[in-house]
Amino acid sequence: MQKVKFEPSIHTFHIDFMNHVSNIVYIEWMEIGRCLLLEAAGMPVPQIMQQGYGPVLVETNIQYKQQLKLGDTVRAEVWISEMNHVSAWMEFRFYGPDQSLAALGRQRAIFIDLQTGRPTRLPETDRQRFQPFIAEN
Repeated sequence: MQKVKFEPSIHTFHIDFMNHVSNIVYIEWMEIGRCLLLEAAGMPVPQIMQQGYGPVLVETNIQYKQQLKLGDTVRAEVWISEMNHVSAWMEFRFYGPDQSLAALGRQRAIFIDLQTGRPTRLPETDRQRFQPFIAEN
């Protein structure tokens, strides 16, 4: 199983009143990771939207383990833990400068038909593109 790895930056505007990375920034990083995963699978968002469907998030969960602060180096990774014909669960891990786990994230996305707004089955050829990123149980 492949993971998509990336290193998000921490900027001054990411810091909240408690002097650590704000919770909303993790959502932004998860969006970056999700788009990178789609690109790695050969399905960038503009391309799949041209095919008449697109991904929509229906659930996000984050568990914070250690705070990140301005100047910290962050390493992130994303992969798929479950996938069916309409939806997928993506798993995220964020590591701090000493490689300790800073946060765990999980998102569920569904594919919708852009004309009807209803969930749609992902074509099998497109579904197979995600196979390298799906964790085996």
